[in-house]
Amino acid sequence: MGFMLLLLELLVLLTAAVASAPLWLTGRHGGAEQLYLPALAFALVMVLSMGTLGMYQHNQSREDIKNTLLRILPSFVLGFCLMNLLSNMIPGLPFGRVGSVVFVLGGAAVLLARLVVFTSAQSSMMEQRLIVIGDGATARECLELGASSVGFHAFKVVGFVPVSGEVSCVPATMLLPADLSLLSLARRYAVDEIVVSVGDRRNGAFPVRQLLECALGGVQVTDAATFFEREACQIRVDSLQPSYLIFGGGFDQSLLRAAVKRAFDLVASGAICVAALPVMLLTALAIRIEDGGPVFYQQERVGRDNRRFKVLKFRSMRRDAEQDGKPKWAALDDPRVTVVGHWIRKLRIDELPQMLNVFKGEMSFVGPRPERAYFVDQLCGQIAYYNVRHSIKPGITGLAQVRYRYGASVDDAQRKLQYDLYYVKNNSLFLDLLILIDTVQVVLFGKGGR
Repeated sequence: MGFMLLLLELLVLLTAAVASAPLWLTGRHGGAEQLYLPALAFALVMVLSMGTLGMYQHNQSREDIKNTLLRILPSFVLGFCLMNLLSNMIPGLPFGRVGSVVFVLGGAAVLLARLVVFTSAQSSMMEQRLIVIGDGATARECLELGASSVGFHAFKVVGFVPVSGEVSCVPATMLLPADLSLLSLARRYAVDEIVVSVGDRRNGAFPVRQLLECALGGVQVTDAATFFEREACQIRVDSLQPSYLIFGGGFDQSLLRAAVKRAFDLVASGAICVAALPVMLLTALAIRIEDGGPVFYQQERVGRDNRRFKVLKFRSMRRDAEQDGKPKWAALDDPRVTVVGHWIRKLRIDELPQMLNVFKGEMSFVGPRPERAYFVDQLCGQIAYYNVRHSIKPGITGLAQVRYRYGASVDDAQRKLQYDLYYVKNNSLFLDLLILIDTVQVVLFGKGGR
């Protein structure tokens, strides 16, 4: 997926920098640090620049072969500017006039790597063929996921095996013959994997023995929850069994992970506070000038282990936004939002004061967004597993924020929960870095704000 491409291109850029070292190290003497540290700085800056322009988004498709040509030039221009800035600030970075050679080689190498990856992913030789057990709503979502070309792993649903008790939601032409065993069907259609989308498996018609036969016969058998987690970075609530959360691995809450995450929170928040200080000062001044009201707004939210805390934000709504005292979902083009508030929401500037919540330990930099207690009480009663998201600290940004639009309904909350559950289960420093890169792109292009 996206992080695999990021790792590949990080290696490609390092190789390009090392290969061109005789040029930008001309006349210099020193140890390995003279070569590898500047090369690593170059690779990291370029990956950040490409991520800023959305080149590591999860929903890559055939369209990205064309988009790569359009995005790679501005990405490398941004990277060139950042490297020149770093070279002036850090004398140890020996990228001078000949440094442009590194960018030419790096750009060509990245473009070649992208063309190879996308072409290979779209090849029919790399396409995985699936049979789905069940023909209900979850089965239909498997078909739609394959058609959407999400990610770099191409797959095709060749047919569905209906199970009694489900309302059919798939095309009748894709129902497979019932007179053949699953293993025979898998061999007839050259299937690589069987995905089980049936929710109620206590049904006597559920083919347990045949699925075991397929597994023993060399055909991979996958639960729908695992399938969606792997292909869409979601844990689907509608296809989730409690045993999956218990025995499915992940949910790292170790002392080491906590220490690493806390260090990341402090470093990231501190760096962004310093970088965004002029923006925050201008924002505070603009809010005060617009209506003379308070600059900041505190609101009670639910954090880890359901503890309540006061989140700090720049005020983006009128002072009488909830004069009746009843919380309301934010709506598209919400009339309660001020002129300044419209823009700071669009660019997510209103969230910047929450760095204070991070320093106090109430929030992390990356995690599920904290929700108001009024809505949490409602959502816990309407959405299964909603409270699982409160097992870790909430975040200023999160996977749901960079993958899904701004939520304003119970349905939106359930869809965002699927990303939150994935993050809670698979959270790591590397995933935090990927989300941070995606967040930069969301802020620059104003995606998702209301």
